[in-house]
Order: sequence, then structure tokens, then C-alpha cells
Amino acid sequence: MEMNMRGLQTTVRDIRKRVFTEVAKLGFKANAETLLDDMEAIPYMIVNDDTQKYRESTYRSRAIVRERLRLAMGLSLRPEDKPVHLTAGVEASNISEKYYEPPLMQVIPSACESCEENMYEVSNICKGCLAHPCQEVCPRDAISMVDGRSYIDQEKCIKCGKCKSVCPYDAIAKKERPCQKACGVNAIVSDKYGRAYIDNEKCVSCGMCMVSCPFGAISDKSQIFQLARALSEGEEIIAEIAPAFVGQFGDNITPRNIKAALRELGFSEVFEVALGADIGAMSEAHHYVDKVVTGELPFLLTSCCPSWAMLAKKFFPDVIDEISEELTPMVATARTIKQKHPNAHVVFIGPCAAKKLEASRRSVRSDVDFVITFEELQAMFDAKGIDLSSYEAESSFHDATGAGRGYACAGGVAAAIEKCVNEYYPDVQVHIEHAEGLSDCKKILTLAKAGKLNGCLIEGMGCPGGCIAGAGTNIPVAKAKKNLQTFVNKSSRAVPPEELMEIELE
Repeated sequence: MEMNMRGLQTTVRDIRKRVFTEVAKLGFKANAETLLDDMEAIPYMIVNDDTQKYRESTYRSRAIVRERLRLAMGLSLRPEDKPVHLTAGVEASNISEKYYEPPLMQVIPSACESCEENMYEVSNICKGCLAHPCQEVCPRDAISMVDGRSYIDQEKCIKCGKCKSVCPYDAIAKKERPCQKACGVNAIVSDKYGRAYIDNEKCVSCGMCMVSCPFGAISDKSQIFQLARALSEGEEIIAEIAPAFVGQFGDNITPRNIKAALRELGFSEVFEVALGADIGAMSEAHHYVDKVVTGELPFLLTSCCPSWAMLAKKFFPDVIDEISEELTPMVATARTIKQKHPNAHVVFIGPCAAKKLEASRRSVRSDVDFVITFEELQAMFDAKGIDLSSYEAESSFHDATGAGRGYACAGGVAAAIEKCVNEYYPDVQVHIEHAEGLSDCKKILTLAKAGKLNGCLIEGMGCPGGCIAGAGTNIPVAKAKKNLQTFVNKSSRAVPPEELMEIELE
């Protein structure tokens, strides 16, 4: 696993949490008269002489917090070359019906450290050894000995890395921009000052850059302010929570604790998104047998991960017909909720940044009014002073099956569909391929397009590890995987019964 920073309680996570908590408090307070002043006060509250020193200067720290504050309220970053007030545009955001406007992922220029994109550099560990294998192995004569140390001429270096792998002292460092390394679609470029910049033509909003930047210079937008407002106004708001939630809010926090805490926040009911995953797994099983096994379609691509689906549409437009047309679990669950509660607002609570854009898609009405991440929800609990362990609901979530809950882990979607095919069509052989992480997803789509994966059901997950490794999660991936497996195993049914299909479609 490359993502070694994930799940650590770092200073960056701490600042994000403070900003989200203050923004949620603003929303719950719902006082339009003091809103602008309250917004102005937050950067001074988070960064002052008594707080931890985050950067070389208080002023820079505060400037960065101001931009974080805007993004957390669903506003866009301010331009750097013209005067725009901190609270500009807030009237348009001070409503409960506000969708995300792309771009979702943004680099905060004042927070970016302008990392080198890609270079090899000799560190002070170099002993200037007699054999200097680094010099011997370099194909471009880019390495010479200067003052008894090895030196790399950057003009000649082709960044092949041979010198690094041959150095006996590990004295050659590969400097890489962490956000760029984490981006599987090469969407991160440099602006004229050498700062990171996201090319929105390529970005599929997975958020891996955001969680990989050690300076916290990349952030997505949030709807917690609008959601807190809607909750404080007492509207009918129903939560649908993604299966990756297990363990995200503390070690001993059960679904019953979460359900009760959500009620305490003001939600009128809580559904499990695994319900929609069950519906999806069944339909995709039938779809695979009807279309792929019969040879009508060469292969079938799953559609639940929005970054994977966006990747396929942006970079492989020829495979659009092969993307499953099933509603994603988020949307299928929301539809089910709206049938029973037509006037309710539906909030998707999940691990994922890309779902924020999926909810606001115009093409397929998602029936989802708000999307917030586990990280943002924790801040909302903090804003209200809710300790999850002190609340417990009478019943757990309704019963989704292990198959649907398993969607949260890479390979889980394909496995659920495979289980359903085996259950409903015992004589059909299923061919499964799965990719996790966008660079692997690109490879697998290239193979599929070249006709190398005909007859396959192909699952793609934008985040390495699947949804449990999403950009909005709170705990280390390995821990989340273990927790999810326990939850899946405890489910009372492994596979949704075929009757469920009829019930849902009525």
C-alpha cells in the first residue's frame, strides 16, 4: 500500500477537522445576521498566538485557513490577482439546496509548497566512494564527482533511477510530488510558479491527491454548512450510510450507536446503502447473463465507483455501451427512500469525494440532496458535542446482505455479482477481473478495449483498496478492511433472495 499517510492523525487532519467543526457550528446556529462576522472570526480562532504554529508565519496560516473555510462552505477559492472578500458569494450558499459546482478538488495556492515534480538528487549521505557505481551505471554521463561527492547534472539526467538503485548507501533521493504520484490520470500539472494545479479536463475527483499532500494544500468542497442549516430548520431529512462506515467513528461504535447519534443530529431515519447494492448486484447478475454470456456485449463494466465511471467516459469513450446502466447503490437506495418519503431530503454519508459530483449529475437524477463524508460527519458530531458511545438506538440498521455490504472493499462488487450469478444461474461460469487505483483501471480498460477481456465482468475502483480507502475516511485502510469483513460475515444473509427484485420493482 503506497498510502502510508492514510489513517494517521496528522496536523493536516486536525486543521481540516477544526475548520469543518466550526463551519458545522455556523450552520447549526443558522443566524443570517451574524453569519459574515462569524465567518471572519473563524481564522482568528483557529490560528492565533496561543495555537500551535502550523507554518513559518501566523499570517500565511490564517490566509490558508480562510481558503479552507470557503471550500468547506461550498464556495470556490478566491482569485489571487483581484480583491474578493472572504464572505463573497455566501448569500448564494446560505441555503439548504446547494449542489456542488465543479471543480470539486482544488489546490489552495498559498498552501502549496511547489514540490519538485520528479528529480534525483544526491543527499549528504554520499561517501564519495571509490567505486562510484552511480557514475558507472548512468546511461547519459550525468553524474560526476565534485568535491569528493557524487553530483547529478539535472540537464543531462533522464530520471531513469539506475543510480538510486545501485548506490550502496541509499544516498540518492528520488524527489516526487506526492499529489502527482497519487494521481492515476496525470491530472496534476504545475502553474507558472511551480505550484500544483489540477487539470479539470482529466481529473475524475477521486481525491487521492488530497489525502496524499503532506501540506494539506488540496481540498474538496463540502455541504456541511447547508446540511447543518437544513437540520436546524427541522426539515424531514433521511440519511443513507455507505457500508464502509464500519469502524470509521471509533473502535466500539456499533450501527446502533451511529443510528442514534444521527437521530440526535436531526435525521428522521437511517437507511443502509448496502440495500441499493443488493438491488444492483442482482440486476447486474441478470444483466451479465443476458448480455455478456449471450455474446451481445463483449464485457460488462461495473458502475458504482463514480471516478471509475468518469475515467471510462473521459478516456475510453468507445466503452460507454459496456458500462452497466444499473443505478449505483447510492442512487438506488435514494430512489427507494423517496418512494416512501417523497418530500424528504436524502443525505448520502460515505467515504467518497467523487460521489459529491455524482449526486449533482444532471443526466441521471440522483435523488440525493446532500453528500457528506465520514470525516465531515465526525465534525458535525463534534460541533454538536455528540459522543457516539453515549447513544444507542433500539434496533440496528435494517438487514442488508453480506454481498451488498462487501461492496466497500476492492473486489467486493464483482464478488457480490458473482455470488448472485452462482445462486440464480448455477450452470453459468463467471469471468471476473478487478482493478483498484486509477492507473490500474486505465490498464484494464486498455486491455478490454483491445478485446482481451471479452466475456468478463470488470470491476473498477478509483481508490487503491476500494471505498474503505476513500478520500473521506477516518481510519487506516487495513483496519477498515478487517472491520468490514467482520460486518459482512455477521450479516444474516449472504446473498439477496430473488424475490427482493420483485418487491423493489413494484
